[in-house]
Amino acid sequence: MDIKQARKNSIDNQIRPWGGLDYIANNALRSIPRENFVPDNYKNLAFADIEIPLTNKAKMLSPKVEGRLLDALNIHKNETVLEVGTGSGYLTAVLSKLCHSVTSIEIDETLSNGAQERIKDLNITNVTLETGDASKCWRRSKEFFDVVVIGTSVPKITGRFFHLLNVGGRVFVVEGTGKAMSAKIITRLSEHKWETKSLFETQLDVMQGLEVSAKFKF
Repeated sequence: MDIKQARKNSIDNQIRPWGGLDYIANNALRSIPRENFVPDNYKNLAFADIEIPLTNKAKMLSPKVEGRLLDALNIHKNETVLEVGTGSGYLTAVLSKLCHSVTSIEIDETLSNGAQERIKDLNITNVTLETGDASKCWRRSKEFFDVVVIGTSVPKITGRFFHLLNVGGRVFVVEGTGKAMSAKIITRLSEHKWETKSLFETQLDVMQGLEVSAKFKF
């Protein structure tokens, strides 16, 4: 596989046509070798328009979703980012190129350790990885963030994550159950005022720990 051409095709044929038009974000996607974060048996599909399995409970986001969420979040170099679901560490590494620092939480310790090794190999120094269960109101001291990226779906949006935001901060989240899921950006306009913008329809696996509640309709 011609890696350089495959990476270019992913940007030109998947990400940009799907609304991932931010030049800086796309450069960050290009700068991180996605193929290094893909399991060996999926190397030939590193740039395919699919969610690549990492475990029986975790997948990498597809390139087009990664590009679209980065475009919508418009992350700045002085901002801090919280990522929920480290996974392979690929998006974590990309985020590190766009912001001041990234804190990423992952429920699977093996995944987190693997991501740590890959990120270290790239000499990325502004990332902190933690192992924990985000479904149980994980909270890293009293720190607030400018951006929160939730890499799974949640049955219902609650204040659990967007109350971690500074004013002006944004959350990317996919809300819903079954086939009725919508990707959204929630912006904190003031201490008590929020704005929600729907981006696109999609389907992602539910956050581990919230699977039971996703089976019920309220």
